[in-house]
Amino acid sequence: MVRLHSAANLKGYMSYDQNISDLLVKPEDYFVQTRPEMLAFIPKNAKKILEIGCASGLFGAQLKRDLKAEVWGVETDNDTAAVAREKLDHVLVGDIFQLMEDLPDRYFDCLVFNDVLEHLVDPFAVLLNMKGKLSQDGVVVCSIPNVRFFYTFKNFLIKKQWKYEDAGIMDKTHLRFFTKNSIIDMFNSLGYRILKIEGINGITSWKFSLINALSLGYLSDTRYLQFACIVKPK
Repeated sequence: MVRLHSAANLKGYMSYDQNISDLLVKPEDYFVQTRPEMLAFIPKNAKKILEIGCASGLFGAQLKRDLKAEVWGVETDNDTAAVAREKLDHVLVGDIFQLMEDLPDRYFDCLVFNDVLEHLVDPFAVLLNMKGKLSQDGVVVCSIPNVRFFYTFKNFLIKKQWKYEDAGIMDKTHLRFFTKNSIIDMFNSLGYRILKIEGINGITSWKFSLINALSLGYLSDTRYLQFACIVKPK
């Protein structure tokens, strides 16, 4: 499963905001990301966790270690899944939509989608059907790229360019694009209650802060590369 991860598509902007440079991720690193910024969104009492798009299992391995949890994974790439099997309790290979029947019902305390929903043909159907896999108090945790991220938005608005890239928000493998508002609308329409939605991997440049202030805060949501969410069925 190919994902955005912490950041990408920013090389041309490093002189504008050097603080974002530590977020750069190369495409070949897609399967070996730890996503430490997402750990805080996983409930501390979650003991049975399923990560969709588990890659090589590094994030799930952290959850096993820190939470003493049983961690399952779903991964589309056979070789990467083989690596994940060395770290996680169970790993299924294939498309999540095709594998849902193989997952136990009412079992998982937390479902994790770290930069995965944008790659799915029908993320709405997946989120709707995966409700049945959650335990009574189970939640869904997601990291979702923000197509209104300032540098991407600038390309649309100023350069009039919608250009696909090898990585990042405009990744060639992205089938869906989200903003903060559309994320909220999606979960509401699917019968989920949003417990938390928070921008992550944000721009810290004073220049951006000035531009945002001059816009009276209209560009506040464009500061963030992704939005992290915690939701649960209503």
